[in-house]
Amino acid sequence: MQQWANALKDYQIYLRLERGLSENSINSYSYDIQGFIDHVETYHPRLTITNCQKEDAQAYIYALAKKVNARSQARQISGLKSFFNFLIFEGYREDSPMDLIESPKTGRKLPDVLGVKEIDQILNALDLSHPQGYRNLTILETLYGSGLRVSELINLKISDLHFDENLLLITGKGNKQRLVPLGAVCKQKLKIYIADVRVHVPVKKEHQDFVFLNQHGKQLTRAMIFTIVRQATANAGIEKKVSPHTFRHSFATHLLENGADLRSIQLMMGHENITTTEVYMHLDIQHLSKSLQAFHPRG
Repeated sequence: MQQWANALKDYQIYLRLERGLSENSINSYSYDIQGFIDHVETYHPRLTITNCQKEDAQAYIYALAKKVNARSQARQISGLKSFFNFLIFEGYREDSPMDLIESPKTGRKLPDVLGVKEIDQILNALDLSHPQGYRNLTILETLYGSGLRVSELINLKISDLHFDENLLLITGKGNKQRLVPLGAVCKQKLKIYIADVRVHVPVKKEHQDFVFLNQHGKQLTRAMIFTIVRQATANAGIEKKVSPHTFRHSFATHLLENGADLRSIQLMMGHENITTTEVYMHLDIQHLSKSLQAFHPRG
């Protein structure tokens, strides 16, 4: 199985250096491909990179279908197609066993969003007397006010804050940078947090430029952001399943509902493809339908 392991390592290097993917994306690809390698090792230990056929890949997909939903199947099929295409490119083999395997139809899943009142409810439920209370308020305001991904939030640096220009310099997927407008409320919270709260944290030397720190003066982890959001939502009595990404989705949805154009939202969100942003059009149509029902005489 060493051949499979070596190929996976080469693929990881390719994703990192040539495609410029983040470590989180590389880990996701690797996890899915490792699942296929584990299946081969367990059920077909003599199967090699060169003699793996469509039937072998299909057998794995059939086994997978009994364990995961259609969306997860589609993601893993996409990852395996990319992996085998890489193997062709590198000369390991001449064709892909994934070529004729189709992904299951998943439909387009609309992202969960919070209403403005629900966001206010969550923010108002935060205990600002807690040592990390104002930090957590600023984190949620930044997630919602600027539409950041979790990885972008925890890596946000003081040197990325341009208060005079009302801009944030964000390093997104694949280390691509973009400028995001800084709203008045978010700007106010960040200024107060940095000037009056963060200064009282004994910052570790290598973490001095990170905006958001834990009580030990170190950069926050992704897991901690999820914990903050989960606890804040529970304290507010919100029963929806809310994650940090929900604030990002709400950011985009509320912009669209209030008249922002898709191109502007795409740039602020850091979407490489406009089709990723277009999913919010479906949410906007729902919003328009509700408006017609509520306000039109024939609604």
